[in-house]
Amino acid sequence: MSSNLLDDRLEDILETVLETTTDDLLVVNPSEETLESFIDVMTGFEGDAPTVRLLAEERTLKDVMDDFLVASNAADLIDTDLLTLRTGESPSNSLLLTDDDVIALVDAGTRVGGLIADDDEFVEAATDTYEGRWDAADEYSLRTPPISKVRQSLSEDISPEAEDDFSNILDSLETARGDGDGLDEVTISLLVAAKNEALLYDISKWGEDVGIASKATFSRTKTKLEDMGLIDTEKVPIDVGRPRLRLKLGDERLQGADNGQLASVAQSILN
Repeated sequence: MSSNLLDDRLEDILETVLETTTDDLLVVNPSEETLESFIDVMTGFEGDAPTVRLLAEERTLKDVMDDFLVASNAADLIDTDLLTLRTGESPSNSLLLTDDDVIALVDAGTRVGGLIADDDEFVEAATDTYEGRWDAADEYSLRTPPISKVRQSLSEDISPEAEDDFSNILDSLETARGDGDGLDEVTISLLVAAKNEALLYDISKWGEDVGIASKATFSRTKTKLEDMGLIDTEKVPIDVGRPRLRLKLGDERLQGADNGQLASVAQSILN
């Protein structure tokens, strides 16, 4: 790239960098917004994306990856060897390093700029510096399962209808943190199970097997949702052992809601 990248949207700059980088891209000290945008752009990128190594502050990674929507997409990218995350010492500014350029991301309020330095000696010096920091950095262990694995296993273990509902609810949300701004992944799973009248045993076993949360977490969340009237349960006898619980939507507002409305209605009740 020979000229600076100036745009209204950070996503457009990041997409341009991905389109023009053919091999390896080192991302250094991204802000939370840049990290979220990068995962989003990489997830929807239709070309041959370069492999991306991302070095960030541990606190930044933890805060961003608390959002299931972001973390599960990042896990997909890691699973396909397109993305590697590490934590370590970072500079004060956000940088993108390709084989030929060093790009500094600058937030100018209503616009975003990617200021490019392509002097060979400078690029070589910057690359040596940050390759050294990358080598000394610790690998970041992302515990969230890949979203593709979540969807496939939900379809197989519960039902294709449940997977459709799960995906549609995720698509209707801007965040999935469970902090008041979005439902968390366990609550979403239980609402989907209740909408499809699945057994608590089946959805909690699926959630633990796929890596979303433990059976105990599913049980505690079920109790909370039941106490608040969002879901109901009924006992289903089995041949041997204690009856199992079938989940159903409890609140009438949830029973008449489509998937997009289901998320917003549930949030309003929980808040």
